[in-house]
Formats: sequence, structure tokens, C-alpha cells
Amino acid sequence: MSKTPSVIDWLPYQRAWIEDRARFKIGMFTRRGGKTFGSSGEIVDECIRAEMERRRVRWTILSRSDNTAKEALEDALKPITRAFWAVYNEVSKLGGEPEFGEDTFYSRELDATYKTHEVRFPGGSRVVAISASPDAARGFGGNLLLDEFAFHQDSRRIWASAFPVAARGGHKIRVISTPNGKGNKFYELMTTEDNGWSKHHVDIYEAVRQGLDVDIEQLRAGMADEDAWAQEFELKWLDEASSWLSYDLIGECEREGLGAPRRYLGGPCFVGIDIAARNDLFVIWVLEKVGTKLLTREVIAKRRITFAEQDMLLDDVMRRYHVVRVRMDQTGMGEKPVEDAKRRHGQERVEGILFTATAKLDMATGMKERMQDRELLLPLGDPEIRSDLHAVKSRVGPTGARRLIADDSSDGHADRFWALALASSAAELDYQPYAYQPVRMGQDMDRDIAVTGGFRTREGVW
Repeated sequence: MSKTPSVIDWLPYQRAWIEDRARFKIGMFTRRGGKTFGSSGEIVDECIRAEMERRRVRWTILSRSDNTAKEALEDALKPITRAFWAVYNEVSKLGGEPEFGEDTFYSRELDATYKTHEVRFPGGSRVVAISASPDAARGFGGNLLLDEFAFHQDSRRIWASAFPVAARGGHKIRVISTPNGKGNKFYELMTTEDNGWSKHHVDIYEAVRQGLDVDIEQLRAGMADEDAWAQEFELKWLDEASSWLSYDLIGECEREGLGAPRRYLGGPCFVGIDIAARNDLFVIWVLEKVGTKLLTREVIAKRRITFAEQDMLLDDVMRRYHVVRVRMDQTGMGEKPVEDAKRRHGQERVEGILFTATAKLDMATGMKERMQDRELLLPLGDPEIRSDLHAVKSRVGPTGARRLIADDSSDGHADRFWALALASSAAELDYQPYAYQPVRMGQDMDRDIAVTGGFRTREGVW
């Protein structure tokens, strides 16, 4: 390693990363551990060495988004570069030279050129930071840093585009990240044995042992999420744990005989509907409240049906069950179906839900809690239902925010999961038991009208 001025006190694991000259190198580092800063230190050092040797190098940083690409430059690479040139110029003014070896290369005051996405060194070396995509990976030049690679969308396609370019050109590749489950290329690279990669692993405990100034207990208490802590700081590979509903939990909530409409007992029902278009599934999930439990009475799943057919299926459900509340996905194309359902079945009984990240997490949390209490019961042994319910994964992003996403292996986009979550959340709203009494409206009337009281309804008829 070149002996750059000692303007930064690197932690031992950061220095070990910088000094590791392997062509292919991968590091799994704790959050808050300075992995991007340390990686930027290596890039600056490489560019300075190229300047000394009168040659040029190029580095490309692929980040998970445009904002994080800018942050990598603004918070890490640019400050390190400025610090180097400040020390170099100060030493030059005093009549000395930084310890660059036998060949010192500049005697005038110098600095790099700084742009939003680029740092260009006086001798022509440059560093570009951009948002990751397969096209960007295919078009990069020079050495490559994949920053937070486990969180890149299409990580496998990005890798398939980037690796051949680097391999043909004899360039270096650096990959750094915290874990993000097992379904990505970062997991594969980090865990495959004897794949020729130099590997670095530094969890929060090792980082603190080597001098990282954080209070572990305070950090853990503030995180208030054991899965997130295990993944982001202890660097655990969460797979089954990252599925919002484990197969064990799903299996413990399954009961024989559920899912059969003929077993309906006539009690109040709650319905969840996931709207669909084109190839997605349209799903209606019907729950009957029996005592403290919600029993699945029917799951309707149809693909490639028209909105008119969807309306007819809902109308049929409303006729066959004593439906108290319907919750429907109102996001995007759901606006009109929700409006039509309200007109046909009443504003009090139909509610549209916009699928924001917060709304989805709230619904999924309530559903999971009911299942953990064995108050939400499912049909026994239906492989499609099991797969859909297991397919939704919990992901904690670099900001610490949790979000729920559907695994690509699910049938559709976990539409059954969200229909069940909607039905379960409909039952969480305030509910009073029904009073039901058939009455006749006038002597000439030959039909019974249900007089009801209860779930956000006014006593009367409907």
C-alpha cells in the first residue's frame, strides 16, 4: 500500500479492507460500521497511486439508488479526497513532499474536480457513482464497487451484466453490504466456499471490539426489532425468519373442514378482496366470526376475469353470507371497483384501503397476531394458500424501515395473503353483536326484512 498522509484514523477492520489487494473482494459489515467510508478509502488510495505512477484508473460505484450514490460521494469519497489534497498541499508549502516513494509527481497546489456524480483527479483518474441497474452495470468502465449489493433490485441481472465486463478487462470488483435474506446474489457470493473471493466479515460486536464508538445496548434498545437487529447488526442470514408467516405458524392455524361454504353457521362475516387485472389473481376471502375465532369459510381465486365478473362474484358472496364488513384494495385500478361496491352494498359495509407501506404493515401485523393466538383459522393442506401466505417477506431497508414484499416464487403477487389480511383487518374494527329479527313490512309484503344493530350500522333495515 502507498503511504498516504495519516489524515484519517482508520479502524483495524477498515485498514484490513484497504490493504487487501485481492482482485475480487467481498465484505459483510455491520450497519453503522463505516463500510462505504472504508471502501472509499481504498478507491482514493488506488487513484493516488495511479497519479504517482503517471497512469489513470477509473472506478464505478453502483449504489441501490441515485440518492445513495450521491451520499457515497458526499459523505465518504469527497471528504477523503479533499483531506488528502489538503495535507499534500500543506506539506508542499513547507518545502517538503509527502512520502510517495522515489518519484514525486506534482509541485504545485492541486485538488480534484468535484461534481454531483463524479470526482476527477488531476492526472485523469476518476470515480463515478450511479444508481445500479443491469444497463448501468453493462456500461461501466474500470474497477467496480457494488455498494449495499444485497439491497440492489435485480441483483442477479446486475451481476450477470457486470462480471463479464470486469473479467475481460482485468479489473477489480469490490462488493459490500449488510445481509438482506438469502434470495439475492450477495448471499450466494458470500457463502459459496472456495469461489476465489477474499472475504471480510465484521459484525457489531467485532467492530466495537476494534474501536467503533457505539453503545451496543443503547443501539439494540433503539432498534426495538430483534429480526432487524439480527440481520443488520449481527449479520444473520434471515430466511425462514424473514418470511412474515412461517410454515410452522401457517400449519398450526390450519383446520380440517374450513374453506367449505356448506359449513357456514350463519354468523357475521368479514370479507377481504384483492382486486386484479390482466394476469393477477382476483381473490375474495370470507371469514366467519364464531365466538372469539375467525374461521375461513370460502376463498375464491380467479385469474384473467373481467371487472364485471369480479362484481358478480362479490354480489354472490354478499347474498350467501351475513357480511358485516368488506375491505377492498383501492390502490390504482381499485378506485372504481370500490366505488361501485359501495353503491351496491352500502357505504357502511364497504371500505377501500390504499396499500401504503404503513397500511400493509398494520394489516399484516394484526393478521399475524391473530394467527399466533390461534384466533384466525385456515383451510387444511391447500398448497396454493400455504405458498401465498409464506411468500411475503419482511425486509428492513438501510434506513431501518420495515417493508413487506412478495417473493417471486408466489402464485401471483401473494394476492391470497393480502385478501386474508384485508378480511382480518375488517374484523378488528369496533363490533357489537347483531340483533336479528325477521319483520314484515305491511300486510301485502311477503318477504322478511332483517332488522339489525351492530357493526357501525344504524338500527334499521338493509
